[in-house]
Amino acid sequence: MMGPVLAACLLIILSTAWISQANGATCKKDGGVCTCNDNTKSVDCSGKMLTAIPSNIPLETTQLRLNLNSLSKLSPTAFHGLNKLTFLNLQFNKLQALPTGVFDHLFNLNELRLGANQLTSLPPGIFDKLTKLTWLDLDRNQLQSLPHGVFDKLTELKTLYLSTNQLRRVPEGAFDFLEKLKMLQLNDNPWDCTCNDILYMAKWLKKKQDEGLGGVDTAGCEEGGKAVLNVTEEEAAEDCVYPNTTTAIPTTIITTLASSNDDDIPELPVPQENFQKFLGYQEPDHLPTQPQCLMSISGYLGLMMSLVLTSAAILYVIHFLKKA
Repeated sequence: MMGPVLAACLLIILSTAWISQANGATCKKDGGVCTCNDNTKSVDCSGKMLTAIPSNIPLETTQLRLNLNSLSKLSPTAFHGLNKLTFLNLQFNKLQALPTGVFDHLFNLNELRLGANQLTSLPPGIFDKLTKLTWLDLDRNQLQSLPHGVFDKLTELKTLYLSTNQLRRVPEGAFDFLEKLKMLQLNDNPWDCTCNDILYMAKWLKKKQDEGLGGVDTAGCEEGGKAVLNVTEEEAAEDCVYPNTTTAIPTTIITTLASSNDDDIPELPVPQENFQKFLGYQEPDHLPTQPQCLMSISGYLGLMMSLVLTSAAILYVIHFLKKA
């Protein structure tokens, strides 16, 4: 009877090893794709063509690099449990939106890099829990507007990049709580200097120029290239309407559109659907708390070997049970 007992023990050991390998596939040493440094508590998953965030990122991680991948969406709980993070890099992905609350557990985050994605808007309160943030990078996206109060809780922020977006204005009071700001980049946005909504930003930039804030002259009007901080009330005298708080449309244009024939209005192109398939992987509609990571070849082979050995152990148990 010792045969079946030994076989059962072998089965338990192999099953445990297989589960451990399957769930611990973050770092290369465990069969994953990311490089982990135990000394600096950093995890580098950059440039791995990931379509989902790797599973089981160590809870003690302080620096996480997910840049240069193919992430197109995030689970609302993607970073829950990683409350020791001080640095998070999501640059150069395909993110089109940020779920509400995705950063709410990152109480210690100092630096957040979201540049070079496809963000068109931000959820209200998306940064409210990041009260220790000193660096925020939102450049090279497609932001058309900013929610009211989106930066109000970032009282420690020193660097803010908003360049290369589709911003035409900012909400009244958008920058009022950024008392420690040292650098602000606003270039390559179509700032509308004909609408009086631009006057808040113009006056704020003018004041901050006198206080030595860097980058205040990087915001240029869409027409003429004049610096926004030099716009006068006479130049920005027009009342504008902002449908859905996205872009500023002068009332004269709205009147013209309303009176025009429907046949004269060009058909807007529909953007091609952004599929989330890569190397045979397809994300579910709602990612789990810790979505599975794309496995390296060595990790995949290890799992296959574990499955083979487990199957052999099961057959071994069945064989001895039949004899018994």
